[in-house]
Amino acid sequence: MKWADVDLDAGVIRLRRNRLRPKYEHGCGGDCGRKAGFCRQKVQIRRETKDTKSRAGRRPIPLPDEVTDLFRKHREEQERERQAARQLWDDKGYVFTSPTGQPLNPNTDYHEWKDILGAAGVRDARLHDARHTAGTVLLVLKVPERVVMAIMGWSSVSMVRRYQHVTDPMLMETAEKIGGLLWGKAREGPAEGASTPD
Repeated sequence: MKWADVDLDAGVIRLRRNRLRPKYEHGCGGDCGRKAGFCRQKVQIRRETKDTKSRAGRRPIPLPDEVTDLFRKHREEQERERQAARQLWDDKGYVFTSPTGQPLNPNTDYHEWKDILGAAGVRDARLHDARHTAGTVLLVLKVPERVVMAIMGWSSVSMVRRYQHVTDPMLMETAEKIGGLLWGKAREGPAEGASTPD
């Protein structure tokens, strides 16, 4: 993702391209005895990005104000890194970079994800599982299906079924609604274990 894709005033990220995993060849002719990716004279032979897989993949993502604030703070921190790196800074416009402005290897997300899960004491999960969680959270929030599809970049309803998972509290709420409709039971307060606003 590049800063050109982030509109902090509107609170929107516009996804247009995917970052590709780097691929290298030896710059030394293979004499170093290392794999190409570890050659000190390595040459990148794959482009950095490509268009999203589908038109639905090119989409705007709305940002909560708190996330917009985090992006602003990140941009300030990145500017400090740019000044510290001086002429070593490689300005390609990426939002998340190395301390010298280089785009991060997509594999970096995997390792950071595992560190975050460990620090939070959460069960181990694939990074892709976060997409399932996001889809399910949108379902819990009762976001309309068309909006969910737009946010998640899905072009078919079958993707909604694959990614969104019905939770036990949602089933209980449905049972209460059915009971209220058939037997006229009015809900007398928050469900057991639910928190109430102060």
